Order: sequence, then structure tokens, then C-alpha cells
Amino acid sequence: MVKSETAPSAKASSGSGMGARVAYRDVEKLYGHVRALCPTSMEIEPGEFFSIIGPSGSGKTTLLGITVGYIPPTKGHILVDGRDIVGVPPFKRNIGMVFQNYSLFPHMTIRDNISFPLRMRRTPSGEAQARVERMLGMVRLEGFGDRRPSELSGGQQQRVALARAAIYDPLLLLMDEPLSALDKNLREEMQYEIKAFQRQLGATVLYVTHDQNEAAAMSDRIGIMNEGRLVQIGSAQDLYEHPANRFVASFLGEANLFDLASPEGTEVRTSRGMVLRVAPGGSGQIVCVRPETIRLGPRASDDENEIEATVVDVTYTAGSVRYRVTGDGGDLITVRMPSERSGQLHAPGSHINLHWKISDTLLVAEN
Repeated sequence: MVKSETAPSAKASSGSGMGARVAYRDVEKLYGHVRALCPTSMEIEPGEFFSIIGPSGSGKTTLLGITVGYIPPTKGHILVDGRDIVGVPPFKRNIGMVFQNYSLFPHMTIRDNISFPLRMRRTPSGEAQARVERMLGMVRLEGFGDRRPSELSGGQQQRVALARAAIYDPLLLLMDEPLSALDKNLREEMQYEIKAFQRQLGATVLYVTHDQNEAAAMSDRIGIMNEGRLVQIGSAQDLYEHPANRFVASFLGEANLFDLASPEGTEVRTSRGMVLRVAPGGSGQIVCVRPETIRLGPRASDDENEIEATVVDVTYTAGSVRYRVTGDGGDLITVRMPSERSGQLHAPGSHINLHWKISDTLLVAEN
């Protein structure tokens, strides 16, 4: 059972509102006895930016391939605005696709690359030209129409790929790790470019990536997959603050995870003997504490956990300090906090106190 919100936490609100509603009904893919995709059901709202994340082999690319029509499902239905597209040839699905490697034609100009889908659909030349010029403006490439892909930067080529995928007003835009080939700074810049482009179009987007931060920055909602199964759906905040199980807690951001030996009311004991207080009403076999919720020093109030710890190592990175410490019973704990200019760091071997709110002590399931 997928843990999911009943509705998306946010939607693209500034677009034209012409994106499609997409509903997956028990979509499954088997290769012999190997299940690449377990029966999957979910809905994507019109105009929503929905991302799928998960490790390699989790089924996210299989789901994308089934959606675009390159992979036939073993069973199930995909409804786009109520129309079942399973069995419909890819070129008749009215779905735009942005590939990881852009797949631009090197011998064609940028204008010809963008207009290619319109030529395949025999769009009248006057209408095609108007659409191309509109798209060049939307992706901020006015004046670049007569250049070839080799004369553009990676970010500019990515914008061309976006324009080509959206030129014929598809019901749905699919994106398969489109930023993975870019360097870090350009990748972060393109995240905002893609999100702004999507809002202008009002398009529904299904975005596949292995980068959790990328998905969190761009998406209205995120689906997390593991071993062919859709594990949990929600906003980035919901998934981070209320993970359904150990995998979600560890996959989306950093997490301190402690196996429980025994629950004792609002107190729990880890397998190494550390005693922690948890909020009433929770259930699960694992305690999850996010590194950035932990503070150094004695506790400030009675509604906090406090433990004594020893610093194992310390790492200073741009803007933050990361400590790894061991608690009383030997539990390894990660602490992440903003760095202070000229602040004194605790050296390995130092004895420190840690504290964090009871409300930040989460109980999560194993599976």
C-alpha cells in the first residue's frame, strides 16, 4: 500500500491550466518471472509537476517507458484525461519527451530542431513558424534560431530540447533525468528554468531523476520507488518530515536511524541501550532523527531529548559543519548545523551534549 496524500499539496498556478490529468490503474510489468514494476496506482493532477525518484533498478524508468509507449505493460491502464492510452502507438499519445542526452539533430538549425515535431504532424508552415518563434521566446533563445546545437552551451541545448518537446502542446511532458549531464551550478540554474517554463505552459510534467534535492526543489509532489514498488507519495516536506518507513527516511536526505529493542510507553530503548522519549501516538520499529534538528549543549526545555556523546570526526563544508558522534551506548549519530564565522569546532575525542525536541524523534516502520 502506497502512503499518499489525498490531493497534491500544491499545483502550478500560473500556467494556462491545460495540462492533463493522468491516472495509473494497477500498471505492472513482468519480464518472465522478474517483476520490474509492481502493480502501481496513482494520479497526477492537471498542471502538476510530479517527480519520481528512487535508486537504480527501482522501476522509475520502466514506469516512464510504459507511459510514453516504448514499453508495453503486462497489465493495467493509464488514463490521460479519461482516455486509456495503453495500446496506443507512442506517436499518437500526444506526449512530449525530454531525453537525458537531449537527442538534438546536429545537422539541423535550432529552428529546424524545434519545428521537427510539427513537420511530422504536417502543421501548416505559417502556424509552425509562429509556434517556433513563440517557443524561442519562452526559452529565451531569440536570435539563436539559425545556429546549430554544437554552437550552444549545454544549458541552451537543454532549453532547445524543452521547446521541441512542448512545441505541439502535448497533454503531458515526460522528462528522463534531463539535467544529469550538466555541472552542479548549471544544473541548479536549469531547475528554475524548467519550473518557470512548465508554469508558463501550464503543462502536466512527469519528471524522473535520481537526485533527491533536484526533485525537492522542482516538484509539487514526489513519488519514491524502491524495488519496483511505489512506496510513498507526498510533498518534499511531507516525505521528509513524515517518512513511511526506513527506506524513505534514509533515501530522502540524511537520517539517524536507530533500531528499537523495546518500546516503553512514550519512552523507547534502542538496540544499543539509548533511551529516548517520543511523542505519544506514534508507532514503528525504528527511531528517525534528522541531523539538522540536533543541537549542541544541554537541553533548553523539558520537551527535549538529551544525551552525552563523544565526537568521532568533524567535517567543515561551505555553510555547514557535520559532526559524527557516538552516544552513551555506542550509537553513531550525525549532527549537521550551520557554520559560524571563526567559530570553534569540537575536535575528535571531545565530550559534548546533544539535545533535540521530542517532536523531532520520529517512529517509522521497517517496511
